[in-house]
Amino acid sequence: MDDGITRTAGSLAHQLGPLRRAVLRASRSAADLPDIPEAQIEVMRSLAATGESAPSDLADTLGLARSTISNLLSQMQGARLIERHLVAGDGRRTSVGLTPLAETRLRAFDESAAHILAAALRDLSPGDVATIAAALPALERLQHRIVGG
Repeated sequence: MDDGITRTAGSLAHQLGPLRRAVLRASRSAADLPDIPEAQIEVMRSLAATGESAPSDLADTLGLARSTISNLLSQMQGARLIERHLVAGDGRRTSVGLTPLAETRLRAFDESAAHILAAALRDLSPGDVATIAAALPALERLQHRIVGG
């Protein structure tokens, strides 16, 4: 790996976590949302995109261990964010889906995050905004490259 790519990778790794956590904290605060862990938000986002899902499929989609998903779903069920349903014709398998409360909280979180990011972008120079906008497709491809192998 050449030094430029190594430096870029290191800088990107260093910036992503703090940026993600800052947006998360600011969004929760601005929308007056409870402290929903990031992992639960990712579960809610996945379920919002796919509808109901088997816990094993959710684990595969999110790249998490089945025991981790099981723990997350138990916590989320206790917080009234998901509902479990028996799969028709199979009394042993369950699927999970979002509750209306979870849908409302996820929508509030996403709207808050968009407002927080828009306000921050407005404070940047037009050149910085253009650079970030131009980088978005490349960041999406980077994510797919990492997830896809």
